Amino acid sequence: MMGTSKSILLGVTGSIAAYKAAELARDFARRGVTVRVMMTPAATKFVTPLTFEALIGSSVVTDLFDDKPAGPIPHVTLAAEADAILIAPASADCIARIVHGFADDVVCCTTMAFKGPLIVAPAMHENMYMSAATQDNIDVLRSRGATIVGPESGDLASGGRGAGRMSSIDTIIGLTLKVLGQYGDLAGRKVIVTAGGTQEPIDPVRCVTNRSSGRMGYAIAEAARDRGASVMLISAPTSLAPPVGVEVVNVTTAQEMFEATETAVDKADALIMAAAVADYRPAAPAAQKIKKEQSTLAVPLERTVDILGSLTGARVRVGFAAESSDLERHAQAKLSAKGLDLIVANDITATDAGFGSEANRVTIIDRNGGIDALPLQSKRDVADCVLDRVVRLLS
Repeated sequence: MMGTSKSILLGVTGSIAAYKAAELARDFARRGVTVRVMMTPAATKFVTPLTFEALIGSSVVTDLFDDKPAGPIPHVTLAAEADAILIAPASADCIARIVHGFADDVVCCTTMAFKGPLIVAPAMHENMYMSAATQDNIDVLRSRGATIVGPESGDLASGGRGAGRMSSIDTIIGLTLKVLGQYGDLAGRKVIVTAGGTQEPIDPVRCVTNRSSGRMGYAIAEAARDRGASVMLISAPTSLAPPVGVEVVNVTTAQEMFEATETAVDKADALIMAAAVADYRPAAPAAQKIKKEQSTLAVPLERTVDILGSLTGARVRVGFAAESSDLERHAQAKLSAKGLDLIVANDITATDAGFGSEANRVTIIDRNGGIDALPLQSKRDVADCVLDRVVRLLS
């Protein structure tokens, strides 16, 4: 997932949101993160250890004095094996105990023995969350370097609404992966990624666009984040949720994408143009909706700005080529014409990859003529293959 395997120690505490921790553990495991779970006695009242064991395939530690799952000194062993500790949900009681140095359960004791990154996702009733004691304790954790995720406002177990609801699974995972990647092979690098299909207006209702879903660009942005990069995602309209921990700049037209990219690229280490930018736009968009009063309609088109061809800056420049014939020849011509370091080409006639698909089959061509035809794989895997090459170029 991120070049090297990562390990999370998930602490589950006594909150009604404990059931969500099971989904959290499963989703981390699906992303290739090794997950170990530790639970306070109160947490086991809400969800059983067996639930986690069935989902992640490893034993759960609930007792400081149980030497079976993690050896004779579990809090030391668990702390030594983890890259980060995530406490989700984190109850008011657990937060207070960590702040004040209590070590009478496996979650608090292991956290005290751990020297790496700590991520805390509070979950409790609004009144408990807003209390002066809890707010002070959260401030102390933050001052000690902990990452605090949420909470959010929404429906509470009490039946009311307010602050205190545990953040969404996607938010917690995104910020945790960002923390895990802080020492990755793109740490300290700034990466600009473009994504989605631009829209060029014909009138206030209609536009010239394409079938790009934006998934490839979003996958690259997330993968770069997980490897430690500071990522700016310049996105044309998509139906995708913005990646957590990534700066997102929303644009619509090719001109807007050019202007946003031009502003950012001078300070970038890498520019990865995964967006499907319209090559043409209506020359004179109508100010009012065009009525269907004519049997035919002619819409004169003009060229849009050549973003890659117009931009300078960024130590590494990567383009994409969506082709329907002569894939390698057309991609190599684009690589040369745009002065790129890499180009990622895919056949848009394929029915199992490309536009609208979760998977992609690409050929990566470098400036020295190297050609690497990759097999069909997820767009996230393609993203990491591209970033592997970016890392080598930056080195």
